[in-house]
Amino acid sequence: MSETIIEQGSVEFLIENGIATIEFFHPMSNSLPGKILNKLANTITEVGNNDDVKVIILKSKGDRAFCAGASFDELISIEDFETGKEFFSGFAKVINAARKCPKFIIGRVQGKAVGGGVGMASAVDFCYATKHASVKLSELAVGIGPFVVGPAVERKVGTSAMSMMAINATEWYSAEWAQEKGLYAETFETLEEMDKAIDVLAEKLAKSNPEAMSMLKKVFWEGTENWGELLLDRAAMSGKLVLSDFTRNAINAFKKK
Repeated sequence: MSETIIEQGSVEFLIENGIATIEFFHPMSNSLPGKILNKLANTITEVGNNDDVKVIILKSKGDRAFCAGASFDELISIEDFETGKEFFSGFAKVINAARKCPKFIIGRVQGKAVGGGVGMASAVDFCYATKHASVKLSELAVGIGPFVVGPAVERKVGTSAMSMMAINATEWYSAEWAQEKGLYAETFETLEEMDKAIDVLAEKLAKSNPEAMSMLKKVFWEGTENWGELLLDRAAMSGKLVLSDFTRNAINAFKKK
């Protein structure tokens, strides 16, 4: 077990029988500050390059929220463009790490996913969820937009479904809706049922041809080779918007709710 504890949050991983489980946590509904996002991205890369690992499971601690996006406390403290760009680059790094990882990543979404959390669920290669795992792209509600996660979400569910979430930014979309759109492969009534299905799939993949899986993953992600630059450009868009009077007023209004 490897564990890094950062600012009341953590990133852990465990490797067993060719299966690596990466688990992240933050007490604020698994909303992730930049340092944890950086550690998570680096951990995905490190584990993905480990020859003992055949398949990866990505999960979060707790039973309510999978990931509430990036840290709101950090968002409201942004005072200059470079800080803003770096803040919004957090999930870009995680998405790109998952994209470039040579191993299949199975997502375990046990609860609600917001913003960057939806991006993370979209960036894994196969995603299971519970019936409680509703999704929301809330960025427009605070004066910005889901620019960084947009490419990953759109790749997974299509432009129509992504734009629905982005435009109706205060609406929760059910886990059933997310499964219909292709974000989730299957949804389950209980955590136990989901974890059993994840274990079965992970064990099958751990016995599959590593070279074939790596080649297949490259095929699945064809056309995304420019994302290293694209997602950072998108982060700059949000970094600029967050400094505007409109967005600052929207954030302050959100804080008072």
